[in-house]
Amino acid sequence: MRTHTERHRSERIGWLRAAVLGANDGIVSTASLVLGVAAAESGRSGVIVAGVAGLVAGAMSMAAGEYVSVSSQADTENADLAKERHELATDPDGEHRELSGIYQQRGLDRDLADQVATQLMEHDALGAHARDELGLTEIHAARPLQAALASAASFAVGAALPLGLVVFGPERGLVPLVAGGSLAFLALLGGMAARAGGASIARGAFRVTFWSALAMAATMGVGHLFGVATA
Repeated sequence: MRTHTERHRSERIGWLRAAVLGANDGIVSTASLVLGVAAAESGRSGVIVAGVAGLVAGAMSMAAGEYVSVSSQADTENADLAKERHELATDPDGEHRELSGIYQQRGLDRDLADQVATQLMEHDALGAHARDELGLTEIHAARPLQAALASAASFAVGAALPLGLVVFGPERGLVPLVAGGSLAFLALLGGMAARAGGASIARGAFRVTFWSALAMAATMGVGHLFGVATA
């Protein structure tokens, strides 16, 4: 018997979501932070300190947030599976009728739906109900640690890009360098994420760049006002 070896883009959804979110936040938040500090007319050393602090704090925050969020999803999934396991043990006939009804709603006639439900429950009753009743599959299963590590690592990588521009770029013209470079990184990231997900590359790049530019502009405005007020 041949096994199913075809791979789909949806298999990437768990780590891709966390990685793209982390890298995007890393670039946007760190670039916005250093631009705000630079706009307040702080020296390069102050901008670097702010950027490094933002990188460390952001990576840890992303990891903790993803872990807690995805853990809550996993808890809900486990609770639903425990309920199904109990119902299968106490009312297998009722669960069979329920599964058969699902297949009838999807277009099978009653006799065939009963046969499919019988065979699937004999093979893996809990798996059949998890997939067809609850919508839980291995591909979309919650993995808290994977999501936390992917978010933290991708945030750090993303944050390192604008921070590198601050460290190695010329101090004069630092603001346009960081702003322009960060937007270029974001456009590239948006395009790559869209390509990996099978979506429009141009649309993915535009939506990331547009909203990120607004965030940077707002932070620069705050930094400029703060610098003027404290001058």
